[in-house]
Amino acid sequence: MVGAEKAIFEGAASFEPERPDVYGSAHPKGLLRAVQEEHEYLLTLSKNHVASAAQFERPLLTQLFRLAAKYEANPDRFATPMKPLSGKLLISAFYEPSTRTRLSFESAWHRLGGDIMSITDRSTTGIAKGESLSDVAEMFNNYGDCVVLRDNAESSVMEMMGALRIPIINAGNGMDEHPTQALADLYAIMKWRPDLLAEEPENKIRIGIVGVPNRMRTVRSLLTLLSRFSNSFEEVVVIHDDKNGDVWAPEQKENLLREGLNIRESDDLDKELPELDVVYINAIAWVADGFEVMGKNLKLDKDSPLKKDSIILHPLARGDELCTSLDDTAHNWYFAQARGAVFMRMALLTCIVQRTEMVMDVV
Repeated sequence: MVGAEKAIFEGAASFEPERPDVYGSAHPKGLLRAVQEEHEYLLTLSKNHVASAAQFERPLLTQLFRLAAKYEANPDRFATPMKPLSGKLLISAFYEPSTRTRLSFESAWHRLGGDIMSITDRSTTGIAKGESLSDVAEMFNNYGDCVVLRDNAESSVMEMMGALRIPIINAGNGMDEHPTQALADLYAIMKWRPDLLAEEPENKIRIGIVGVPNRMRTVRSLLTLLSRFSNSFEEVVVIHDDKNGDVWAPEQKENLLREGLNIRESDDLDKELPELDVVYINAIAWVADGFEVMGKNLKLDKDSPLKKDSIILHPLARGDELCTSLDDTAHNWYFAQARGAVFMRMALLTCIVQRTEMVMDVV
């Protein structure tokens, strides 16, 4: 007996629908209780594109996290009598490989009652014939209510923004930025420790970021958002093995320091781990039509000297840098991080297409 038949007889066909997707506590109700609703900040997203993490200030972030937690705490709350995005159309344009980002955006839109048109290959569009992105944007104006774009060219989002009369969301533009991934990352941290949302938290944390800010869009965007809550972090340790001095983009580190982040660099992951409350690890940097793996000597597994109550985050997809031996430990918050991204994007999409008033407790 081999293959599928063997697996069936060994019990692989059964599953537990209530199995948690994380071995820590990732419930959003603590965050929901920690933040008072101030919907006027969410209304500022109306008629705005989302291109960069730099667009988000602390009050807006806090309210987005609250709305995401509201969705996550009770997913069926806004199912009747009409879902918030009923009658709205999303143009999902992913010209670069994606699993989590694309599916979480489309899941978020569907959960809110909207319909979707997907493009996954630029060779099937007029772009393959030489059509300009601004002309494509003009057509998109007639076909949908929002565009989500992933493109390996850093300039594509900006080129389309100038011609669009509907909002566009940057879902990753080359090595530049990934703002909604950073929203999901910070949302996971604030669910874990809602007290960090306070103006002056009593117990600040140390976060280690394994990656190269100049070449990893997830790291770049996350650092920008962390700077909005600089008083919540005792220290941000950027851990890398780059020997070429190409760690930071021009003025990148200076701007973060100016915002109040206490940044230190290190090349010894195991030495730092015992003092880190959060470890954010990534190894992929997108380059042109492919990617490069960085930090090949910086890896985590069940034998790594992690702080007892620390959590691990990873934007996924992972490689050898994050061993599956950690999946069944309380350090695993990367699956909850991916789950929460759906609700975070639900919150953003609701506001950006002007349906905020449908989900407010007080209007």
